[in-house]
Amino acid sequence: MKRKRSYLVMTALALSLALVSAACAGGRNAGAGSGSGSGESLTGELVISGSSTVEPISVAVAEKFNAQHPDVNLSISGPGTSDGFEQFCSGETVISDASRAIEEEEIAKCEENGIEFIELHIATDGISVVTSVENDFATCLNYADLWALLGPESEGFDTWADANQLGKKYGGSAAPYPNEPLAVTAPGEESGTFGSFIEIVLESFVEDAGIAEYEEEVAPRPDYQASANDNVIIEGISGTPSSLGWVGFAFYVNNQDTVKALEIDGGDGCVAPTEETIASFDYPISRPLFIYVDAGRADDAEVEAFVDYYLSDEGIASATEVGYVAIPEEDLEETRSIWDERTTGTHVGE
Repeated sequence: MKRKRSYLVMTALALSLALVSAACAGGRNAGAGSGSGSGESLTGELVISGSSTVEPISVAVAEKFNAQHPDVNLSISGPGTSDGFEQFCSGETVISDASRAIEEEEIAKCEENGIEFIELHIATDGISVVTSVENDFATCLNYADLWALLGPESEGFDTWADANQLGKKYGGSAAPYPNEPLAVTAPGEESGTFGSFIEIVLESFVEDAGIAEYEEEVAPRPDYQASANDNVIIEGISGTPSSLGWVGFAFYVNNQDTVKALEIDGGDGCVAPTEETIASFDYPISRPLFIYVDAGRADDAEVEAFVDYYLSDEGIASATEVGYVAIPEEDLEETRSIWDERTTGTHVGE
């Protein structure tokens, strides 16, 4: 399978809907964009929706932008990557936050509605498999362990020990598992983090293990507590000592008082999610984060100014400030070039 390279915790209000304003000013490093007109006052409204993983980055960028320029209203929400693309490809939003690349059926929906998009790689994430800080038995899981505990064959398992037979069958490095409650809280199917976990972990395991009956469609066990809200997932994980689930790296980093990340063995040994291992993609569940811009609106003054600011040194620093990992300088320059040239279509992972 081809691997795609791809806030500090905000208030509940900011994570659900941040209303902020912006207007333009000078060059990239100062935070405005070319062509937006220094000293001109911008008006209008810019609606952003999509990934709850990327949402904190966009909120942080918008807050900085708002501090400088108070005249453009931005509405930011995070219902999930899939729901965000549904809105974006229907023309309801101008920018779509995404924790995975746009999929073929979503591209077709955009084309059907005459919407071209500009794909911008803005950060890197490492999906963190987490449990409670009170968990004293789990330290490292391989893909076979994750399949045995979280895959479709684990439906109905109430304890870790219920997965012992599957773990042994498939080569789980942590099996046998203890007789402790298995309380799973994780993203739902509207989330890009859900889709990325399936693609990177479950689909690759099915392929490597040759499990023919799951080759057509792979999904996690259906009987777990699912949420599009990462804070709800953190609450669920922290509420049970022997819990299990997965979230974006920033939500682990910002909640280390209640949850801990497990090391993951993707075939080359146990690796913990850190800034270094995610940046190098040595952490096996690393992935790119994106924003998608409606190309038909890209030259609107308020859109141009906001995206210019997003990709400025000040704006892009928000990714690391909220807990994610900066992309290499050459990748950032490619992202900036794609935006400057208004290049449409997909780029990352090709």
